[in-house]
Amino acid sequence: MTPKFLFPRFFRKCTLLVTAGLGISSPIAQGGESYIAAEAFTGKILLELDADQKRPVASLTKIATAMIILDWSKLSQTSMAEMAVVPTGAATTGGSNPMGLIPGDRISLREAMYSMLLGSDNVSAHTLADHAGRSIQTRSGGSTPVAAFVAEMNNLARGLGMTRTNFANPHGMDTARQRGMSTARDMARLGIYAMRNTGFQFYVKQSRRTIASFRGNQKRAFKVGNTHSLIGKGDVNGIKSGNTILAGPCAATSSEKKPIVQKLANGATRLTGRRLIIITLGSSDRWGMTQTLINQGWAAYDGWRQQGSPVGQARELLSVPTPK
Repeated sequence: MTPKFLFPRFFRKCTLLVTAGLGISSPIAQGGESYIAAEAFTGKILLELDADQKRPVASLTKIATAMIILDWSKLSQTSMAEMAVVPTGAATTGGSNPMGLIPGDRISLREAMYSMLLGSDNVSAHTLADHAGRSIQTRSGGSTPVAAFVAEMNNLARGLGMTRTNFANPHGMDTARQRGMSTARDMARLGIYAMRNTGFQFYVKQSRRTIASFRGNQKRAFKVGNTHSLIGKGDVNGIKSGNTILAGPCAATSSEKKPIVQKLANGATRLTGRRLIIITLGSSDRWGMTQTLINQGWAAYDGWRQQGSPVGQARELLSVPTPK
């Protein structure tokens, strides 16, 4: 069945190869964490631990929020320069608000995306969901604009095969009434999908950005730094960090190397992309664990290719759809 999204879409299944180990020692887990390391172009899972355990994922939720905004902007032909008004409901969001936004402030969709993805700004996430949700609500219903938006986040999750995921809000904060859940495997699917989008890549690869909002007629500038500590170090080029009391420290990370260049017998050139997606959930040392997973993940990937890229069981396959 074709998943229900903002507008009709058609997906082709992209078969992703998944195995584990290949003689590479898995990192030692600390404190009940979950993790997974997968190569994005093949989907090959290289390392994993409790990757199907359902747990809160904190601000990694904002990856789904960003993808709905980008899809909605494209399909509705809405410019990312369009201004959004911080709604009254954003005042009770809680958590990170690096720009000090208050209800009535105005911010462009583009600047709100930067603040959300780099600074993990909960108020910007709520504002984006409210703004886009108003147009989504007129098409598909929903009790509030934000509820209509979150429904689309969950439609996206189902469309990507994230069967153990339920998003409760656009920012990932845990409350008594709103507690989203996912797994490391599901978030790897989302990370693979998001990093295929060049617009998304442009947002999340930056270490810092000067952005602006408006309070009345006054322009307010703010320098936002990326909360992902490994961005720009080595081969790391994205994607998002998160941390709440219930979720603990979390991170989604992209590590990308130059494509492998092969000359074919017919004279053509084949390029094989190489990108690791690393998810760590509830890790007491998320950056140390992420770096270990990057190092061991690339070693495992190289070993897998040297063995001829074998695939064993059907369970080793992930399916991450790509819109036509």
